[in-house]
Amino acid sequence: MMEEETLNDKNTTSSSDSDSESYDADAMELELQTLATELSTNPANYDAHVQYISGLRKQGELDKLRVAREAMKELFPLTPAMWHQWANDEISLVSSSAYEDAVSTIESLYERGVSDYLSVSLWCDYLNFIQKYDSSVRELAPTGILKARDLFERALIACGLHVAEGSKLWEAYISFEKAILNSMDETDLEAREKQVQRVGSIYHRHLSIPHQDMKSTLLTYKAWESEQGNTLDANSSSTDGLSSHVASAYQKALDMLTARADFERKILTSDVPDTERFQSFMAYLKFEQSSGDPARVKSLYERAITEFPISGDLWIDYTSYLNKTLKTDKTLRDIFNRATRNCPWVGELWVRFMLYLERSHGSEKDLSDVFERSLQCTFSTIDEYVDIFLTRVDGLRRRILFAKELDDGLDIFLIRNTFQRACDYLSPQLKNTSSLLQIHSYWARLESNVGKDIAAARGVWESLLKNSGSMLEAWQGYISMETEMGHINEARALYKRCYSKRFHGTGSEDICNSWIRFEREFGTLEDFEHALHKVSPRLQELQLFRLQQESKNVTSSTVEKDDPAKKVKGEKRKSSSDAAAAAANEESPAKKQKVKANDKTSVKVENTRDPAPEKLQYTDQCTAFVSNLNLKANSEDLRSFFSDVGGVGAIRILLDKFTKKSRGLAYVDFCDDTHLEAAVAKNKQMLLGKKLSIARSDPKGKRKGPKTSTAQTQDGKVELKGRNTFAVPRALGQPPKQAASSSGAGEEKPKSNKELRELLLNKTSKPV
Repeated sequence: MMEEETLNDKNTTSSSDSDSESYDADAMELELQTLATELSTNPANYDAHVQYISGLRKQGELDKLRVAREAMKELFPLTPAMWHQWANDEISLVSSSAYEDAVSTIESLYERGVSDYLSVSLWCDYLNFIQKYDSSVRELAPTGILKARDLFERALIACGLHVAEGSKLWEAYISFEKAILNSMDETDLEAREKQVQRVGSIYHRHLSIPHQDMKSTLLTYKAWESEQGNTLDANSSSTDGLSSHVASAYQKALDMLTARADFERKILTSDVPDTERFQSFMAYLKFEQSSGDPARVKSLYERAITEFPISGDLWIDYTSYLNKTLKTDKTLRDIFNRATRNCPWVGELWVRFMLYLERSHGSEKDLSDVFERSLQCTFSTIDEYVDIFLTRVDGLRRRILFAKELDDGLDIFLIRNTFQRACDYLSPQLKNTSSLLQIHSYWARLESNVGKDIAAARGVWESLLKNSGSMLEAWQGYISMETEMGHINEARALYKRCYSKRFHGTGSEDICNSWIRFEREFGTLEDFEHALHKVSPRLQELQLFRLQQESKNVTSSTVEKDDPAKKVKGEKRKSSSDAAAAAANEESPAKKQKVKANDKTSVKVENTRDPAPEKLQYTDQCTAFVSNLNLKANSEDLRSFFSDVGGVGAIRILLDKFTKKSRGLAYVDFCDDTHLEAAVAKNKQMLLGKKLSIARSDPKGKRKGPKTSTAQTQDGKVELKGRNTFAVPRALGQPPKQAASSSGAGEEKPKSNKELRELLLNKTSKPV
């Protein structure tokens, strides 16, 4: 009975294990299907590739595994561990029936693997595989010896300067050459002597390179020399008995190792954060660059890249160094290719790749291929896309105009196609920006100068105006092109099309004044008078609009100060008791953002260009009013301009109501009058090419001035003064009577809307 129960227990356990294995297999199959689906829709998912390959290895799906690895390799460089695993999987399948083909396939895997990253261990695996599986190398046939030596030399070029691990390759090379010596005929003294010299030469090279096992290498070399009959103390670490050049090279390498010991210790420490190790690598690289040995610098960069393969800054630093030292070296092409594969999202690397290919006289096919690959990537800023398109056009232009041997099919049509793709791709994101203007201006210039097609050049400008007609610089660029080419009538026609348009800031006035200057320089008297006839009413209209806007701002500021308890429009009315309670117990969101009245610290207005910033109230008691400001200037430019004055608080750049662009006006708050007076003293100084006008802001109208209208308050009423009070809207109310001046003439009476309209339409009146 006990034996029967035991047998039943075993059967039950076996059945349970079988069910568990079946369940695991089903779960794995489902997971692999899910990963395959994910990769079909999102092939750039690195982690999904890794998991999919791992799952296929567990299931032993070797054919699918090869396909999966090749698919990942097409998109990403593989780590040395991945290549090692791949090669070992293939080695396990080597059979006598397809032996030679299998060896060749695995060799190609190793070749591809050592080209991705610097790896001493992968090179050692590769060399061991060749010596074991390649029959010509294993049997030390002449062809096999040459093949192995070539491979060893390549390995030393790649990793021989590796301070921590490079000795493994040197020792493997020496062992191989010693094996050749031992296989030689004892009677062939001449051949054996040459081989002894070859082994000694490799020892000498190894001793002249700083590495961590230098003393051990010296002892091994002295033992070797003793075996060859030379009298040396093989147990002493001194250089006594060695030839002078070997001893000198060894001592120099030992000093170099001492200088690098601390750097090596820091980059090999594994229990520190990656950021700290990265900084240690950068400090080490700076030291190596100061030593002036490009080979050592390159080797250290490769070590750093292996540790931090997706650091865009490191790749940029690496390629910058190589561009300075190697320039057109053929090895740079492989490095740029690896850089863009590791960090495809860094636009600067693609730009440098294209410039390298042009500098090294790469073919149009190569340049086109790199350009097309770059457009498949996703960059963090739109400027990177612009830079890539312009770099491509730059190269095409230079090769068309200056190349001695022109590639077939390289002409203006290729440039035109590149520009058109740039506009189609970037226009939605670049509308009304200087970058879009730069692209079209460059395009039009090349159509005219390279393509000799003025109609095509005009078509480029017209396409820009269609999408960015409110951009003053677009019209100015178009007019400038026509003027430079001597097409005066065409330029005049453009002025007639745009002088009445509304541009941001002072752009409307600028284009009107530009037309007048144009006719002074190029037009007849009739042309000049016609331009004046068109422009003068427009300038008067613009001046009136500016005055009205300024008057509204003054009135709004005054009313808010006189009636601080004014309710927000649309707010429900409250009883007087409720309002009093609310005023006593609550604080508005706007007031919460303001400093206390007696607090002299500066206040910074954040994000003044937001479409709907939170409304703040300002008293302008210690404020400078800045005009004629460059339209591209921002708050930081102004803060830097007044940095020598100090005490800068809030900065408010006034924006156009419709375009949300700067109007060229700004208010700058200061902490006290001393700093404000110092700021006003900077009046007429230049900022970004414009001479600023700086005056103290006067919200209460205390300053007297004959040229502008001002507003003062008396008993809660608005009082207007100045010769330009005729332009103040009548909605502000009639000003009180003023005392007559010494000449007997009183202040000018504000005109009605009808009188104002007649004044503006009167063509015989003087332009304002």
